[in-house]
Amino acid sequence: MSNFQHRVLEEENGLRIDKVLSTLNEEWSRTQVQQWIKESHVLVNSSAVKTNYKCSTGDEIELVIPEPEDLDVEAEEMNLDIYYEDGDVLVVNKPSGMVVHPAPGHTSGTLVNGLMAHCKDLSGINGVMRPGIVHRIDKDTSGLLMVAKNDMAHESLVQQLVDKTVTRKYRAIVHGVIPHDYGTIDAPIGRDKKDRQSMTVTEENAKNAVTHFRVLERFENFSFVECQLETGRTHQIRVHMKYIGFPLAGDPKYGPRKTLDIDGQALHAGVLGFIHPRTKEYLEFEAPLPQEFEDLLDKLRHKR
Repeated sequence: MSNFQHRVLEEENGLRIDKVLSTLNEEWSRTQVQQWIKESHVLVNSSAVKTNYKCSTGDEIELVIPEPEDLDVEAEEMNLDIYYEDGDVLVVNKPSGMVVHPAPGHTSGTLVNGLMAHCKDLSGINGVMRPGIVHRIDKDTSGLLMVAKNDMAHESLVQQLVDKTVTRKYRAIVHGVIPHDYGTIDAPIGRDKKDRQSMTVTEENAKNAVTHFRVLERFENFSFVECQLETGRTHQIRVHMKYIGFPLAGDPKYGPRKTLDIDGQALHAGVLGFIHPRTKEYLEFEAPLPQEFEDLLDKLRHKR
């Protein structure tokens, strides 16, 4: 089980409890939240409430998320693009359009379903829904992920993320022509008060976030960039590039409506490097851009 706490904000005053909770995490459907409330997994000011409870500013909401049953997630045979595998870790290249792990009401077709069929030994630290998952990338982002096959490996890889020793480089196409070759964006990221399913640069309830970038190529109205993560916040590159005025092409959440013809943001996790939990050897892997991404670059070069 995991605990989630939230203090009701002024703009949430008068809203139903199920609506407030369902907007705090894009993986929580309103139906799922209502079920948790009925099962008394949700407390307001230490007391159980009904689904139609109207929140008041300052209410302390506590949600105890129950562990799903083992049967919720089934192994599915998939043609996974495995870059490395041994008894401790696995590196996989995730295609754009694939969700990393199951969520309530969405328990099939994810990377985790495929991993469960590929190998029977995945770390159990993150529970049944996220076995072996140390970090994740968004559904429409392609690229490399490291997966832990036991708890020792999981703890080591998570600590490396905390210590900022993992190499994570992304390639992206952004709107606008960035005038300088290099830059660092150091701006805290938290949940957007106006849209609780989005993240934004803010000082309120935020975590520090740092992204380094360099321009690889410039086009008429776009730039091709490499972004290196120092921290790993939700939607970090997408939020940071929007913040400096160069949102990702194709980004349905943070980008302009008029954009390139692509399904989802043009973002690829191309380079991943980490210290092997057992051998202590530094390993680094690189995955080429997906064909759709290459085709976009060719079109932009042709226009130029």
